[in-house]
Amino acid sequence: MAMTRIRVGLLPSTQFIAGTLPVPKIKDPNTGEVATDRDTGETLHTLTVFLMEEGRAEQMKITVPESGLPGGLQPGMPVRVAELFATPWARLFNGQLSDGVAYRAAALELVK
Repeated sequence: MAMTRIRVGLLPSTQFIAGTLPVPKIKDPNTGEVATDRDTGETLHTLTVFLMEEGRAEQMKITVPESGLPGGLQPGMPVRVAELFATPWARLFNGQLSDGVAYRAAALELVK
């Protein structure tokens, strides 16, 4: 089944702040296998960012390939998110429906 990817449009005034350091994304918690990009084989990382837009702030967890992470990234630093996509997901686990939205960016850039 193909997954729907939706490009996220951002206002010019939208700001992002790094909330956590990036950590390798775990594909299988039982084995500790790290997630990789299907096309490039590159290691994927996740981190929390805070999106600030029109007087409100939202916490988001996003996935970024290793090559898209800037050197020196630290929590609290302003970042620019490049090519942000949202992928809605749903699954049944033990008879319970879970759903959400996964966010993926091509890269983060430090804002000077």
